Amino acid sequence: MIPSIRQQYNRQFTTAKYTALLEGLSAETGITPAFRVAETPVFVPEELTQQMIRAGEAIVNLIMQPDFRELTETAIPKQYFVPQEDAHPQFIIIDFAVTRDEQGALAPQLIELQGFPSLFAFQELLARQFRQHLEVPAGMHNFLSGLDEQGYKALLKETILAGLDPEHVILLEVMPQQQKTLIDFVGTENMLGVPVVCISQLVQEGRKLYYEKDGKKIRVHRIYNRVISEDLERYREQLGNTVDFRHDLEVTWAAHPNWYYRISKFLLPYIHGPFAPKAWFLHEIPVLPQDLQHYVLKPLFSFAGQGVILEPTQADIDAIQDPENWILQQKVEYAPVIETPTGPARCEIRLMYCWPDKAPKPTLAHNLARLSKGKMIGVSFNAQQDWVGGSCCFF
Repeated sequence: MIPSIRQQYNRQFTTAKYTALLEGLSAETGITPAFRVAETPVFVPEELTQQMIRAGEAIVNLIMQPDFRELTETAIPKQYFVPQEDAHPQFIIIDFAVTRDEQGALAPQLIELQGFPSLFAFQELLARQFRQHLEVPAGMHNFLSGLDEQGYKALLKETILAGLDPEHVILLEVMPQQQKTLIDFVGTENMLGVPVVCISQLVQEGRKLYYEKDGKKIRVHRIYNRVISEDLERYREQLGNTVDFRHDLEVTWAAHPNWYYRISKFLLPYIHGPFAPKAWFLHEIPVLPQDLQHYVLKPLFSFAGQGVILEPTQADIDAIQDPENWILQQKVEYAPVIETPTGPARCEIRLMYCWPDKAPKPTLAHNLARLSKGKMIGVSFNAQQDWVGGSCCFF
C-alpha cells in the first residue's frame, strides 16, 4: 500500500528468503504453522494507520460506556453464562477491511470484533522473522502505542499473569495439540512460561481447579482463556466430562468467557461512523433491502467465518429459524491493494488491544493481517493460492 516500499520488497523477494522465514518460525517454536503464512507483510501508510486508530478509539469508547453491560446483557446465551465476570475484558480485537472510498483513497471498514485473545505471541514472532529474513525498511514498526519488543512483552505479562507465578496461570484450550493456533500457544509458553492445558486435564476440587505436571498437582489461580464454547460442544464426546465453568470457582480470567459474547458481532448494529457498514439484527429489520446481493448474513455465534452467507437471497433469510441470532450487514468491498508478483491481493487488518486488570483503559499493542485473492479472507479459504495467508503489518 506504500508503492515505493512495495516495489522494492517485491524486487528483492526470493523463495529462499521466504523458506528461511518459515524455517525460523519452526525453529523457535518446534511447530510448523498449520495455516498458510503469506510471503509478505503489509506496509501501512500513515493516513490509513491514523484512520484505524481513530476508529478503534471510537469502538473502545463504546465499550467503556457505563451502560455497556446493560446494552449487551442479551448477547450471552443463557447456557454459556459464567459467573464472576470481571470489570472489563483483558483483550479487544477489531478487524478492518482495507477499502477505497469514493475518492479512491484507502479507508478502513469494520468487519468484526472480539472480546477474546488473538495470536499475541505468534504475531510478535512473525514480525521479528520478517525483519530478520526479508526486507522491512527501517523506521517502520509492528508495535503500536509507542511500544517496543521489551515493552510489548511486559504488557502481555501484566495482562495475562497479573502478577501471579506462571506455574499457576494456564493457557486453556480444547484439544490444543490439534488446534491450528498451536504455534501461538507454544510461543506464549516460551515467552511467559504459561503452561498449555487441555480443558479435559483440569481437575475440580470444591471451588478450586488443578492440573497435573510431572506427577505434581498444581493449583490454577488464573486462566488465559482460549476456549471457544462452540469448540467445546463440538468435541464433547471426545473430551468426556469436563469442568463446568458455570459453577462459582476460585479462579480469575484473561479474558472472562462472557466477554467473548459481549464484544462480538452483537455490537455491530450499535457502532456508527464512516468506518462502520450499516448492520441490523435480522429480526429488527422492518423491511428487507431490495439489493440483498450487497449484504452479508452473519450468525452471531460462530467463529472463523463459519456460517457466513455472502450475497444472501430471500430464500436464505426465510430459512432462518432464529433471526434474533443473525446480523445483516452491508457488504464491504475489499480493495485489491497489495501488489504481488502473481496478481493483487486484498487485505484485512486486525488491531489487538491489551487491558491489564488495573489499567484504566486498553492499550493498542499489536496487529495481525490476512491477505486473500478469493471472496473470503480467512487463511483457510486461500490454501491453494500464493502471496496470501496470515501476515502482519508494519506501520
